Amino acid sequence: MDADDGLKWFGEGFDGFPKKLPEDVVEYIIFVIDSRLSDIRTRERLQAFQRALQDLKKKFLKEYIWQRDEIKLDLVREHDRWLLKGQTNYGDSVADEWLIVYFLRKLSKEFKDAWIRIYDSDGEFLLIEAANALPKWLTPEVAENRVWINTHRLLIIPLGKEEEPNPLKLEETLQILRDTPGRPQQYLKVEKEAFHRLNNYPAAISENQHHATLPLPRKVAHILHTNPSYISLAVEAFYLRDPVSMRLLQPEKSKKELIFPPKDFVSVSVRFTKVLYAQLLGQHWEPPALYETAIESLVKAGHQQEKSEVAIKLSAGMQMLASHSVFANQRVAREIGLLLEDLDTGDDTLPTDAEIAAWPKREDDESWLDIDFDEFEKELQGKGGEKGFGDKNAQDNLKKMVERFNTFLADDEAGPEGADEKDPMDIDNDSDPGRGWDDPEDSEEDDKTNEPSTSAPKAKPEPKPTSSSTPQSKAAKVDDDESDNDADTSSDDDADADADAEYAEYEKYFEKYMTLPAHEKAMLTEDARELARAQDAENEEDEEIKKLSEAMEAELFGHGALNLNPPADLPRKKTLKSAPKADKKGKGKAKAVSFASPEEDDVEEISREDASGSEEDEVLDEDYNLVQNMLAAFKGQAGAAGPAGNMLKAMGINLPQDKDDEVEASGSKSKGKGNVGEGRASDNPMRKTDWYMK
Repeated sequence: MDADDGLKWFGEGFDGFPKKLPEDVVEYIIFVIDSRLSDIRTRERLQAFQRALQDLKKKFLKEYIWQRDEIKLDLVREHDRWLLKGQTNYGDSVADEWLIVYFLRKLSKEFKDAWIRIYDSDGEFLLIEAANALPKWLTPEVAENRVWINTHRLLIIPLGKEEEPNPLKLEETLQILRDTPGRPQQYLKVEKEAFHRLNNYPAAISENQHHATLPLPRKVAHILHTNPSYISLAVEAFYLRDPVSMRLLQPEKSKKELIFPPKDFVSVSVRFTKVLYAQLLGQHWEPPALYETAIESLVKAGHQQEKSEVAIKLSAGMQMLASHSVFANQRVAREIGLLLEDLDTGDDTLPTDAEIAAWPKREDDESWLDIDFDEFEKELQGKGGEKGFGDKNAQDNLKKMVERFNTFLADDEAGPEGADEKDPMDIDNDSDPGRGWDDPEDSEEDDKTNEPSTSAPKAKPEPKPTSSSTPQSKAAKVDDDESDNDADTSSDDDADADADAEYAEYEKYFEKYMTLPAHEKAMLTEDARELARAQDAENEEDEEIKKLSEAMEAELFGHGALNLNPPADLPRKKTLKSAPKADKKGKGKAKAVSFASPEEDDVEEISREDASGSEEDEVLDEDYNLVQNMLAAFKGQAGAAGPAGNMLKAMGINLPQDKDDEVEASGSKSKGKGNVGEGRASDNPMRKTDWYMK
């Protein structure tokens, strides 16, 4: 069933296309629903919610670095009511999205009259986490505006007893929450699965950070010490670099001096998130000559190769951020510009070595980056590794994925091609919701009770051999079966060998693909998409041609044009005249077929056919039948365009129109003569479709 997206077309009150969230964006809305509160008190309650969120941020996010945007709540008025609304672009850091879920869920415990809905570009992502525990009626097509967080619980508005399985509109949802607050149900299994990522919070907030001591240019160190959160956009500028960005790193090409030249290095402690550090560490790039020389000098000075490369990448990212026009409107870029202006005007100065030495330094363990692929394989197989991963959270998430996959494979109701039985919710216009307020446990029991019989149909008995069968023939049949089995076995072995070779080649190219830079991966992905679109278009074209061919064949069969063996009792209105194989002059051995009009020719032809009785008569009969059926099909067109006329025109044959049936019946002389061969165009009365033939 297609979800109602609220789109009204022209003539239905078109009010614009529905809005969709951009990729990697999470949106959240908070309503205070209490019939006892006035409009002003509701607004004050929402403002108190905002203040409580700020207190949480001060308590847990003193050193937290957001990947892109931080959590924010704006007090807005929509449809004559006050509410809180916010959006956060979390980029590649899914941890930011779950941090927002943790904060909002924690606040819902304090504000019991607050109803919170949170969703992203994938829709109700909380239900995606709990996909294995959902009741059958709760599909993505009906889930919109049904999932809410209230009093630290995940509540779902079930289908009503007489309600169609459709998504709810926001106004309908608010009315349900206001009039029947007891209707939303708490599904314990769904809630446990949906919030399983929050089990490690708030400890996971600090575990998401990573500190590393790097040799940075003094100016870069000063900027990051002023505000450590600037590092997120600097890393993104390097991570999403383009040819223009790379040109800005080369003064000889850009004709501009570097704002952050790779020189005057100092060792400072830099705070990352794990995602940001992994993005810098995993990026492969060919540095310009100036930056490559800087890396070599740092390595010679005693710094680690890996740390030197990360430091130079970060310096290049700061240069791109400060000089590329695409970041000119970013708040971070403007603030960095003001700090640089203060340095140029003398209002601020770069820190000295003594001041930098007083800055706190911290070096975190990088074992979370280490993954033993043998252990990884064991986790994928569900066996569990002995050593474990460097990052326990990553290992727990992988275990959860494997557990869900194994649960799916163990589902007896699913076959090799997927689910054997189609769920009623998968059928359009389902008018029998029937599963309105059931708990997942109850729905599972109902499924087992109502499970249809899956016994295979009995095979038909093989026919018994006839009495004419001989022992020799039976032995020959056994030998043939054995040879067929041997051939099947060898063909299966060859197929397996080909499949293994193809998979090995796939692994080789996949490993090569994984080592490519991000921009090359994007280019290859786009090329693959274009190729897939072209193949889809070609398949659609082939399908259209096949449909047209089938339609033409059906029409020809309908008119009898392809019937080469008509019943013998049909009257023969047209005759064929066979030319001799060789005339007196010795010209032409091929048969000449013409339409005969004189009655004498008919008599002569019939007598010749009766006298011969050879195989040539059968050939002539088939030719006759084909021509007869073609003329009948042409006549059946009644002057309109059709397959018979088109085929004859393609062969250079233009037939005039037949006479009306009434004219044929009135003239006795026309019996037995060709209906189309002898008449002139003026002899045929005008038909209603003759305008088409003009």
